[in-house]
Amino acid sequence: MKEYIAVILAAGGGSRTGLPMPKQFYKIADKTVLEHVADLFQSNDLITRMVIVANPDYIEQTMQIVNSNSWDKLDKVICGGKERYDSSLAAIKEYAHLKDCYLLFHDAARPMVTNEIVNLAIEALSGYDAVGVAIPTVDTILYVEGGVIKSVPERSSLMRAQTPQCFKLSVIEEAYNRALKDKNFKATDDCGVVLNYMPEVPIKIVQGSEENMKLTYYDDIYFIERILDRRYDKR
Repeated sequence: MKEYIAVILAAGGGSRTGLPMPKQFYKIADKTVLEHVADLFQSNDLITRMVIVANPDYIEQTMQIVNSNSWDKLDKVICGGKERYDSSLAAIKEYAHLKDCYLLFHDAARPMVTNEIVNLAIEALSGYDAVGVAIPTVDTILYVEGGVIKSVPERSSLMRAQTPQCFKLSVIEEAYNRALKDKNFKATDDCGVVLNYMPEVPIKIVQGSEENMKLTYYDDIYFIERILDRRYDKR
């Protein structure tokens, strides 16, 4: 049986929100942002396990949330690092002993991900070893240097990345092995690591959703609350 492990990346500080605590601990509709994410993966029939990669300074708060829930798919809580890729690496190392395993990296700050998106990503893993989630950009994107427009990329070929980003363990592990040998290595997401260091591996893109937004700024809370209201009204 293939293992599909949801890696919930919850080690960020989230200073841009202006909140008095990391955004994964902020409550929206009586649940923390982290709980919204973990509940979704708990409910998904294809996810076999999940792991929370937590901020080392907030392990106690994370465990309080874990202990107040009944997530039987939660395998463990592990410590992340300073950079996002440090947290991804922590999960990769944690499951390096598994052979037929897939990791689905998801930002804890995206509480509105749906089972439909997760299922699409897992379905794509049957034909690809790397899968990303994205939506088309509706705005014109400008390439700017020194405050001056240098080019205007064709919008039809541009998309906005979301999570989860999903990989066969052996692929993402090897991509990071290669990346860490590069003294100029920089990464903002895991798909970028595979793209730059294992270009021979195609990365399949599946459709995300405007609702799968990332909580980045304080005003984003309002939009997430409105999305939740709509979902509750449909029940």
